[in-house]
Amino acid sequence: MLKINHVCKTFNIGTINEKKALTNLNLELNDEDFVTVIGGNGAGKSTMLNMIAGVYPIDAGIIMIDDMIFTKDGEENKIDINLSRMPEHARAKYLGRVFQDPMKGTAAGMEIQENLALAYRRGKRRGLRWGILKDEKEFYYDKLKMLGLGLEDRMTTRVDLLSGGQRQAITLLMATMQNPRLLMLDEHTAALDPKTAKTVLELTQKMITENNLTTLMVTHNMKDAIRLGNRLVMMHEGQVIFDVAGEEKKNLKVADLMQKFEEASGGEFANDRMILS
Repeated sequence: MLKINHVCKTFNIGTINEKKALTNLNLELNDEDFVTVIGGNGAGKSTMLNMIAGVYPIDAGIIMIDDMIFTKDGEENKIDINLSRMPEHARAKYLGRVFQDPMKGTAAGMEIQENLALAYRRGKRRGLRWGILKDEKEFYYDKLKMLGLGLEDRMTTRVDLLSGGQRQAITLLMATMQNPRLLMLDEHTAALDPKTAKTVLELTQKMITENNLTTLMVTHNMKDAIRLGNRLVMMHEGQVIFDVAGEEKKNLKVADLMQKFEEASGGEFANDRMILS
C-alpha cells in the first residue's frame, strides 16, 4: 500500500551542520498493516513521516501510495500515486497525522465542532454556505460520543480550553475522520501523563481496528511497540535495521530489542526515554 524505495535526505548540505537523516531508506506496507517504529535519537523516524507528508522534499528515491478509484460500473480499481514530488497540501487527502505536541493538531481559537468541520471537509470543494449544517452537527456529536470523554456535550467549547489529552483525542478523531489511506502517529502520547496516554492509545487502537486503517506509529515506548500492531520496525542512522511481524513480534521482549539493536548497529542503544519506558 505504501512503498518507500531508496529514499535519501540530508539537511544543511555542505555546512558544518550537515546531517544525513535518511540513507537509502526502504520500507513497504501492506493494506491494514499497523507498524510500530522505534529507534534511537536521530534515527530518522520523524524525518521519514515528514518525507511521506511532504514537509521537506526528498533528495533521492521514490514514495508511492495506492488509492482506490471507482469505474462507471462501480468496480474498485487500485492506482499508484507518486507522492515523491507532490506538494504537501496535495497529499493531505491521502494522509492523516497526529503529532507529539497536542497543541499542533487543532485550531486553538476555534470550537470543537469547527475543528471537526475542517477535518471533515479536507480535500472537498468549498462553497459559500452556512458553516456547519444540522446533519453535520449530528454526525460530529456521534463521532465525539465514541471517544467517551463527554466532549459531545461541549461542541461549542473552544479547543484551547481543553486539556492536552482531550485535544489529542480530538486530533486523532480529525485525522481518521476521512479514513485516510495512511495514518501517521508521531509519538502522539509522549507529551501526556501515563493515565491519559493509556486512554489515547486505547482510542487509537479502537479507531484503527474499526476503520481498517493502515498505520505507521513512531513510539519511544518499547512495550507499546511490541504490544500494538502486527509489525515492528527498528531504525538506525536513517535506515531500517530490523523488521519483524506475526508470532515472532508477539514473542519479543524489551531485552530482545536491545540485543537486536546492538547486533544490527554494532553499538549500544542510546535513548534514555526508551530505556526508562
